[in-house]
Amino acid sequence: MNFDLSEEQQMFVSSVERFAAPIDVEARRRLRLSATGYDRARWQELAEMGLIALAAGEDAGGMGGSAVDLALVAEAIGKANAPDPLVEHGILPALLLERGGAAEALEGVLSGTTIATLAWTERGQRYSLKAKGMKAEDAGGGFTLTGEKTMVMGALMADLFIVTADLGGETACFLVPKDAPGLEVRAYRLADGSIAGEIKLTRTPAATKLTLDAAALDGIVADVRLYAAAEMVGLGQRLLDDTLQYVKEREQFGVAIGTFQALQHRLVDAYAREEQARSMLYRAALTDRGDAATWQRAAAGAKAFIGENIDAIAREAVQMHGGMGITDELAIGHAMKRVMLLARLFGDVDTVLAEYALAA
Repeated sequence: MNFDLSEEQQMFVSSVERFAAPIDVEARRRLRLSATGYDRARWQELAEMGLIALAAGEDAGGMGGSAVDLALVAEAIGKANAPDPLVEHGILPALLLERGGAAEALEGVLSGTTIATLAWTERGQRYSLKAKGMKAEDAGGGFTLTGEKTMVMGALMADLFIVTADLGGETACFLVPKDAPGLEVRAYRLADGSIAGEIKLTRTPAATKLTLDAAALDGIVADVRLYAAAEMVGLGQRLLDDTLQYVKEREQFGVAIGTFQALQHRLVDAYAREEQARSMLYRAALTDRGDAATWQRAAAGAKAFIGENIDAIAREAVQMHGGMGITDELAIGHAMKRVMLLARLFGDVDTVLAEYALAA
């Protein structure tokens, strides 16, 4: 099998590398400390590169990227330790809006003029996609939503909320603009410095109801799990590279600590974990999507395996750097915190591993 990248794939990876290169640790920290945790002008640049459009089909105005194409881009963003939330605010909304039949909203997301986010988590629901607390009511020609959502990523910078709600016992998705009446946001920071929030809706009118059923939503979640895993693979490579460089420079007892056999063994183990994680990623990405159950099982298994192993690499990297490794002064501190967030997106290791076991 030929594992070489195509010319187009290499172009996208190189574009991400050039785009992310100017963002050093200090620039990343300043961006995260801004009012919304990100820069809209930077998001516009990312969209103009076609990275969001990769997630949508050509008939919908996108570029029709494959799972491997998107995984390569997400991995490149992770390796660069870039602060760009492509997975949660680019790929995820694009998939939801295209498959949900919201062409007008999708156009804004693909062009970068609209930033959208999915509001799905509720108190007491853990990682369940089934909406219970958020209720939708038919208001005669439209719908109104009442309830609360927790951990809505990008809550302050989002122009459009894609809200899951209970409609007659079934979970449906609705579009709610940020200026809709009855919408309240309480923001807070996540581990990686990005800003999320709780949203409260009180008889808030929904602009549109997406044509997505539970099965379609499960399929989209499987896609996003894979791309979150891809970004973690890239972050794992960055953590390993930075740690290798550090142990060659840091001296103890007059010699570089990288010469200590105990550390060498642990670094070899970290290298093996990274290579296994990358292999698992592309094994899942190449799975035939014609069988939805097989595809969802492969994505769940990949995310569980990659989340566990990249987390182990992150912990080794921090320990070898000492206490400063956890701080925002070093790239590995930022990378580890991003891994912590991605490993729990749409299910932590135990949750997705349980799903994989049930489906196997």
